[in-house]
Amino acid sequence: MATSGNSAAASHVGRVRANNQDSAYAGTHLFIVADGMGGHAGGDVASAITVKHVVEADRIFTDPDEAAQVLHDTLIAANHILSDTVIEHNELTGMGTTVSGMVRVGNKMAMAHIGDSRIYLLRDGEMKQITHDHTFVQRLVESGRITLEEAAVHPRRSVLMRVLGDVDASPEIDTEVFDTRSGDRWLLCSDGLSSFVTEDKIAATLRRVTDPDAATERLVQASLDQGAPDNVTVVLVDIGDDETSAHVPPLTVGSAASPLSFEPTIAKKPIRLPNLLLHPLKATQPDDSHFEPESDEYYQAIIREDRRRVRRRHLSWIAFITITIAAIAGGLIVGYQYTQQQFYVGADDGQVAIYQGVQQDIGPISMSHVYQVTDIRMTDLPLYRRASVENTINAHDLEDARRIVRTLSDARLP
Repeated sequence: MATSGNSAAASHVGRVRANNQDSAYAGTHLFIVADGMGGHAGGDVASAITVKHVVEADRIFTDPDEAAQVLHDTLIAANHILSDTVIEHNELTGMGTTVSGMVRVGNKMAMAHIGDSRIYLLRDGEMKQITHDHTFVQRLVESGRITLEEAAVHPRRSVLMRVLGDVDASPEIDTEVFDTRSGDRWLLCSDGLSSFVTEDKIAATLRRVTDPDAATERLVQASLDQGAPDNVTVVLVDIGDDETSAHVPPLTVGSAASPLSFEPTIAKKPIRLPNLLLHPLKATQPDDSHFEPESDEYYQAIIREDRRRVRRRHLSWIAFITITIAAIAGGLIVGYQYTQQQFYVGADDGQVAIYQGVQQDIGPISMSHVYQVTDIRMTDLPLYRRASVENTINAHDLEDARRIVRTLSDARLP
């Protein structure tokens, strides 16, 4: 049965953010998601500039390798534009953006990627992640230092090791060409989706909801249902028997869908002082996601910090367990001491006896013991007295128990 390819895109500011720093584009041949960083003043600008520039790569290619190289070069050019823009607008110092994009060339997909936005492929009902996260915690996972479960809650999970922007003059961009075929579904998304909706739920939605527009909206809603603390952006590309998955007309969503508040400069970059000297750090609230150079010095410093964090966590658990055990032991001691202040009268091997403790057992542990065996035989007592002793007689204290014994002695049969 013939199938028809199609595409869709959707973006939402989320339930916490004040502005949308994501941008995305679903075009004729090009599909791209960018997640800006740098706080309120820069993230939206970085992603918008990048997407608006990379749209130039939305054209027909006959060679997928050429498409991948053009996409790579276009992203490098966008990186230069971002750096030049900061020269003219120093309030944007430190802005950057992740980018995950691909160009369809017949039955091939040419991909370019940097950062932690993602591309997934759903084929024959099975979904797999195509891109590689350029994050600090991903490096920890790959080195075997932490598990995927630990990475999800790691305090450094928002640290990016590679981005486009005013942070790295020559960023390393991953490029690759993949085969594609009829029935494939390609998903591009910002971490507003992948960080808050499980891959199992994403895959289930892609399998169940066949209409691309409905599927993108369902995925965005899934993130909103989780509280959506970040912007969430989704582009979905279906592959049919034809050689196009074009969105007609091309669709831009997120911050790139609105005009920029200024025109970015693309003039030749002048000789300048280092950014930290030319543009002092802004006194603004930092964004959750931020960039750190991909250097061994930084990596080793964070490894040491992570070890200290793990040690502190272990010490905290040890202290908690120790205090808990001490509290339980203290309670048991106090409780046992209380039981040993209690007395009752009962029978012991045919004789009346005084017991110390309470008439209860904790598993195999008896909470009472014989304190004193008297010379009163059970057979010497009247039947009703004998029954009372067999059922035990509670006493207020030791003196009261002795008083009960004297009463029983006086009641012995002649």
